[in-house]
Amino acid sequence: MKNLKELLPRAIFLLLIFTIICGILYTLLITGFAELFFKDKANGSIIEVDGKKYGSYLLAQPFEKENHMFGRIMNIDTKTFKDENEKPLLYAIPSNKSPASDEYKELIEERVSKIKAQNPDMDTAKVPVDLVTCSGSGLDPHISLNAANYQVPRLATKNNKTQEEIKEIIEKCTTKKLLGFIGEDTVNVLEVNLMLDGILK
Repeated sequence: MKNLKELLPRAIFLLLIFTIICGILYTLLITGFAELFFKDKANGSIIEVDGKKYGSYLLAQPFEKENHMFGRIMNIDTKTFKDENEKPLLYAIPSNKSPASDEYKELIEERVSKIKAQNPDMDTAKVPVDLVTCSGSGLDPHISLNAANYQVPRLATKNNKTQEEIKEIIEKCTTKKLLGFIGEDTVNVLEVNLMLDGILK
């Protein structure tokens, strides 16, 4: 009991010290460092033009207009979460459907048919898998270079541009493989669409 009485004040003192160091000072230091040197990334990598915010470079948005590039499939939920004014909040989730199920097979076939109908110039080409499947998070903002190039003829026609102009836009929005060989080239869909709309240059 005597040892406990001696140790308790020390334990409380150490708890306070480490709470201040790890919970307050460290947090302020790292936050300040991030705001100073990586302000864009620390604040969500928001794409902002002329004071208007168009979304995050890191989060997908659903695009369905034929003059826009399509991203990965998103399962949108607007019923689960609401804001303080009871307005629905958009929330994307993976489908969790088994790739071996008949339901999943039918769903993919339906999506493939839709993509082919929207891209008639590419009817004989194989539809890239990332245009008909969800990502693990349901919020992947990128598609493969193959999936982007598949949409070039439609985008050129619907935006009154040449295919070369569309490819130039895709090139500007492409992130190359890490170190030239790790991963794959990916295209940010939001950036492409903002460029197609003339918002980004």
